[in-house]
Amino acid sequence: MNLKRTLTATAALAAALQMVSAADIVGKITLKGTPPPEKDIQLDANCGKLHPDGNPKTKFFVTDGKGGLGDVFVYIKDGLTGKTFEVPAEAKVLDQKGCEYSPYVSGVQTKQKLAVHTSDPVLHNVHPTPAVAGNKESNMAQLPKSKDLEYSFENQEILLRFKCDVHPWMFAYVGVVSSPYYSVSEKDGTFKIANVPAGSYTVEAFHRKGGKVTQQVKVESGNATADFTIELKEEAK
Repeated sequence: MNLKRTLTATAALAAALQMVSAADIVGKITLKGTPPPEKDIQLDANCGKLHPDGNPKTKFFVTDGKGGLGDVFVYIKDGLTGKTFEVPAEAKVLDQKGCEYSPYVSGVQTKQKLAVHTSDPVLHNVHPTPAVAGNKESNMAQLPKSKDLEYSFENQEILLRFKCDVHPWMFAYVGVVSSPYYSVSEKDGTFKIANVPAGSYTVEAFHRKGGKVTQQVKVESGNATADFTIELKEEAK
């Protein structure tokens, strides 16, 4: 019994020490180049009624007009080998509102539940289209006011696409990662990966139009900074 208490105390101490040594990776994503203007989404009549002030626009390059780039998925790509992480009990939520997925770019851990909700009075169908073996594709109708559809994915995939075959403009992109160390940049380009244990890591910033960039980041005491520049390529315009 004493041995059991000792082991429990040792595990608790180790966890506490890890939390003490943890820090945040913070930074900003800058877009180099001028993105093309976003275009009006051509909605059908039913979805058009949900936007009385005019059709929404595409979200290929979400920027603050000052160089900041949003909707960039940032995560620890390497440096966590041999470590395992508890799957969060709380599901992430992907909503359908105004015949658009929200959020457009998000993240979830492998095996964590992703609940796809509908706030719309119209029929949707939810169609994840994974490209990584072991992540299952499915295609399910979702009626108005129906219960959430739940998904989970076994393997890491950056970025896994969701679409709606009823409304061909509807897409969302989910970064599926094996750890909790990821973030999505805000409109001004800023991001934070929280509570990262001390160590040396490769951090990747991935934008589905602008591509990906990586850098080495060392986490010690205090926050580590990792700023990225994504250069707009001609073929992405």
